[in-house]
Amino acid sequence: MNNTADVVVIGAGVIGCSVAYEFARAGRSVIVVDRASGAGQGSTGASSAVVRFNYSTFTGVAAAWESRQAWEAWEEHLGGTDEGSLAKFHRTGGIVLDVEGMDIQGSCRLFDDVGVPYERWTATDIRHRFPSIDPARYFPPKPVDSEEFWDAADGEIGATWTPDAGFIDDASFAAHNLLAAAQRHGADFRFGQTVVAIDTEQGRVTGIRTSKGDSISCDVLINVAGPHSAVINELAGVLDDFRIRTRPLRQEVHELPGDGNEYPLVADLDLGIYFRRTPAGNLLVGGAEPECDPLEWLGDPDDFNPRATRDGYEAQAYRAARRVPELNIPSAVRGIAGVYDVSSDWVPIYDRTNLDGYYVAIGTSGNQFKNAPVVGGFLRSIVETTEAGVDHDQTPAHHLLPRTGITVNLGDYSRLREPSTTAGNVMG
Repeated sequence: MNNTADVVVIGAGVIGCSVAYEFARAGRSVIVVDRASGAGQGSTGASSAVVRFNYSTFTGVAAAWESRQAWEAWEEHLGGTDEGSLAKFHRTGGIVLDVEGMDIQGSCRLFDDVGVPYERWTATDIRHRFPSIDPARYFPPKPVDSEEFWDAADGEIGATWTPDAGFIDDASFAAHNLLAAAQRHGADFRFGQTVVAIDTEQGRVTGIRTSKGDSISCDVLINVAGPHSAVINELAGVLDDFRIRTRPLRQEVHELPGDGNEYPLVADLDLGIYFRRTPAGNLLVGGAEPECDPLEWLGDPDDFNPRATRDGYEAQAYRAARRVPELNIPSAVRGIAGVYDVSSDWVPIYDRTNLDGYYVAIGTSGNQFKNAPVVGGFLRSIVETTEAGVDHDQTPAHHLLPRTGITVNLGDYSRLREPSTTAGNVMG
């Protein structure tokens, strides 16, 4: 077994597999280490796998729009299939319902700048296009066990429609697709191994040691460990200059039976949820971290309840039923719980660190699944720029998005940035 590589990647979620693929197809020797038994079995598997474009920054919108083009041409992006099959992008369109305090004009300007098609809809337009969706206004979101939750609506709201939004039908399989593509270029994936130490010499990373006793030497080490990313950063001793930190957050997503109607992706900050249909016609409902709901931050990413709870189910299901009055809510809880790796401003950190050769792609959970096709390229640009002697902290790397022709400033993902002005939730 070869225990030397140009690049070692810690983590085989959808982002880690994208990073591995990008470096492997560039001709670098790559070893990926993951504590799970296969690709995409951590926070990736708990992702709703939505593809949308409404972010708070130009770079965020551009990355999502570029990624959408890659998802639609997934086989071309990967250079082949995964034993004859691939995860599939479902184009449903998406609406972001208006909410108090939302910078609608700013969002539309970003769409104009990037080239994302969109329409502004009134409540009447929403009813005409999707009669089963009630455009009533309930803001602010309220606890479902409060009397105020059942108050009548106090008006109506419009929305922004993006016809090219949708979802990927199998998040974990998408990660495996990237694994298969990386393996075609020689990447070596090692599962069931936990990183227990990071070796350094004279201020530079030299390798890792794993729970199986392996010592793997490398020139470049990239932390893509999802909810365990903070643990890895502590092993590396690199957190002193991070202005943005990450924490593990337990989240739930629930599935409700469909009512025979077609639904787009709906981002509903008015009620504090989002939902999309499934390939089988059901509805997948997740929370958007409304202020009235306590967040379940974890001290230990391995110490959490893996089952969906009744409280979480009722909170999301009842909110969905206010937006879709015909929705049936079964008594049995059906959903999944997972752990996300969340940054303090919900924007990921794609960056170098103060340990030479050690890089991070962290804080990605909740809203970066859709950007997996481009994140590998982001890291490659940051690594290659830095390893060539350019100080990425002072002169940030830029990256050309090949399908849209847009160049983005990767300094927007810096660990040294001031906390971004974002939605402050999964919407980014």
